[in-house]
Amino acid sequence: MARIHNFSAGPSLLPESVIREAQEALWELNGSGIGLCGSSHRWPLFESVLASAKARMAKLLALADDQEVLFLQGGAQTQFFQVPMNLLRGGRATYLDTGRWSTGAAAEARRFGTVDVPFSGQDAGYNHVPAPNSWGPLPAGTKYLHYTSNNTVAGTQFDYVPDSGDAWLICDMSSDICSRPIDGSQFDLIYGGAQKNLGPSGVTVVILRRGLLEHCDPELPTMMRYGVQVTKDSMHNTPNTFGIFIVDRMCAWIEAQGGLAAIDARNRVQAGKIYAAIDASDFWSGRTQAQSRSLMNVAWTTGDAELDTLFWQSAEAKAQLKGLKGHKAMGGLRATIYNAQRDESVDTLVEYMAEFARTHG
Repeated sequence: MARIHNFSAGPSLLPESVIREAQEALWELNGSGIGLCGSSHRWPLFESVLASAKARMAKLLALADDQEVLFLQGGAQTQFFQVPMNLLRGGRATYLDTGRWSTGAAAEARRFGTVDVPFSGQDAGYNHVPAPNSWGPLPAGTKYLHYTSNNTVAGTQFDYVPDSGDAWLICDMSSDICSRPIDGSQFDLIYGGAQKNLGPSGVTVVILRRGLLEHCDPELPTMMRYGVQVTKDSMHNTPNTFGIFIVDRMCAWIEAQGGLAAIDARNRVQAGKIYAAIDASDFWSGRTQAQSRSLMNVAWTTGDAELDTLFWQSAEAKAQLKGLKGHKAMGGLRATIYNAQRDESVDTLVEYMAEFARTHG
């Protein structure tokens, strides 16, 4: 089968070896005589998968012993309200507004307390993230600082971890979790959808410090209480067993590549090729400031909406380069480089960009 070049922002590619493992597991998991999707989540067969996924995630992210790894459902947008529902409780929180998803998270948080937004990139078209500590001291009584580490729509990314002072540090890592080395023990709560770097859609990774549980609202609906999910080991209801299996296999694949340092190095090379093609030509223009460029989502434009459209349409028709249309909120063009992106696909894109610029410039 001839495989297309997939630059979609998600769901994204899976490595071929992981797909093969999934095929085998659907038929029979670990010589058990039953396939993954037919196994009860209460059986030791799946419990071993869950335990492995949690352990691998904890190791990759350098988590501390007091941090819990959960595999929930509902996507990151459920966490937009589940976080403040549990933790804000009429209090005060600070949100850094760097794009569509951080804006959405702040809007949900306002249902549960006061939200301060000391930095917003809206007026600048979300073309950069703030410099460290440029937003000033957090207001007195702030419970937590929330930020989105990578902004898929705008194509920007934090290259540092913000200092939250005495407040809890909370991060939406949906689009760059496990794409680079990070000290996960710095965070009080991390969340992210798995469908970009860690597996298929339908699994939401939530990592939280156990000490937060005593601050959570005890009167919430059962499924919304983090304490219940910790006690039930992500299995208060039937979890996404297939998705969790793929997360485990993706973590194992990352380990086999040489860990997050190796993954980060490859991501930088791939992103660097596309950014170099943009910078080397007067035909293309990057959408983001250089110091805020994302390694996951490269955003650029010709400066002409009709020409942008012609590029992504012709790239798809002539070179099987799919998913290059920019998000509807931003327009332009976007190429996504998540963990399983192929070098061949990046090289094909760069070659087509040069050809298109030559013939249309």
